[in-house]
Amino acid sequence: MLGWGTVLPYQYAYAANTRGWGSLAAAGASSLFSVGALLAAPVGGRLADRMSPVAVAVGAKVVAALGAASLVLAGSPTTFLLGMFVFGVGITAAAPAQTVLVLRWVGGGEDRRRVFAWQFTGQALGMAVGAFAAGYMVDLDRVDGMWPAFATASAGFVLSALLISAAGRGAPAGESDELAAEAAAEASGRVAAGTALRLIWASPALRWTALVTVTLALGFYAQFESGLPAYALTVLDVEETTIGLAAAVNCVVIIVLQMVVVRLTANRAAPTLLMGVGAIWTASWLLLAAASQAPGLAAALFVTTFGVFAVGETMYAPVLNPLTASLAPQGMVGTTLGVFTALQTGVSAVGPLVAGVVLGAGFGALFLGLHVVISAMAVFAAWRLRRCLRVPTAKAAADSRVDAALVA
Repeated sequence: MLGWGTVLPYQYAYAANTRGWGSLAAAGASSLFSVGALLAAPVGGRLADRMSPVAVAVGAKVVAALGAASLVLAGSPTTFLLGMFVFGVGITAAAPAQTVLVLRWVGGGEDRRRVFAWQFTGQALGMAVGAFAAGYMVDLDRVDGMWPAFATASAGFVLSALLISAAGRGAPAGESDELAAEAAAEASGRVAAGTALRLIWASPALRWTALVTVTLALGFYAQFESGLPAYALTVLDVEETTIGLAAAVNCVVIIVLQMVVVRLTANRAAPTLLMGVGAIWTASWLLLAAASQAPGLAAALFVTTFGVFAVGETMYAPVLNPLTASLAPQGMVGTTLGVFTALQTGVSAVGPLVAGVVLGAGFGALFLGLHVVISAMAVFAAWRLRRCLRVPTAKAAADSRVDAALVA
């Protein structure tokens, strides 16, 4: 994430202003990145169930490195869009496989939240260092001003692939055999893609989890790369460097608070924490609305908003993937994670286009109001998920009381 951090805060301004391709091309680059992710996530998830997740993750990261490197050679909107598409394919195809590896190597129990929290903290640290370094590396006044950032991103994913490969070779003795046996058992129960989707959709808990995933993705992540920077530039009229500072603050808050939040919320159910995420992100959009009414404080409030978003992220990241994996049908953890990653990135593809149309038409208030409603919907969906998960628990408790009475 170190190299990605150098690219993320500035890619919109680079495409729209530095290269002169306009806001539509800049928003389209983010959307095509998400479209590539939408196509790659289910494939990566199913491959992680059928073959070595290490091989899947390493191969996908190499594709991401090639996509990032191709952006150096992009001399037209078409080649830039194509490079972003390939970049999205590589990054997201690796995600389900890497999550499967974490789940397998950690095992069950409460350690999962802690390990996912550490993983998310590492990603945030890479983003923060990258965003900080970009201030000295990126020059948006020159056509080649982003080339060092693209090269750094490519090198970062190559290094990531090497680390995953080394982790796979360094697994404890006998673990590779265990993983191979598990993969073989999963492969013996293979189902068609359509059947897999029907099995996933048949679970009410997974349906509500899907709605939580979609609304939380639309409520923040879909706008992180382009919508929020575009709002800052077109409505709040802040400096481009403020966007990089906001992204860095977002990452620093995650690094500082992540493990503290994990300890404080260790005994809280995952749906309850996801309700909290939706509530925090609703408050963040309202704070951003206040920034539009106070031009003198707009830059400070924009940066503060990214810090508030980060507080919600410290609860979101450690619980969503373990929750989804725990609800997945037998032998379909990778497939389920891939489907949910596709949902998240698919709706993220819509976000930049919505931002481009709404903000391009000058409807900044509509942009904010829409996301307040979406974040409130996430709170409702998480509440329904909590009720859905409590019903089997209550039924099991009642059944045990009946059994005890019969024994007596």
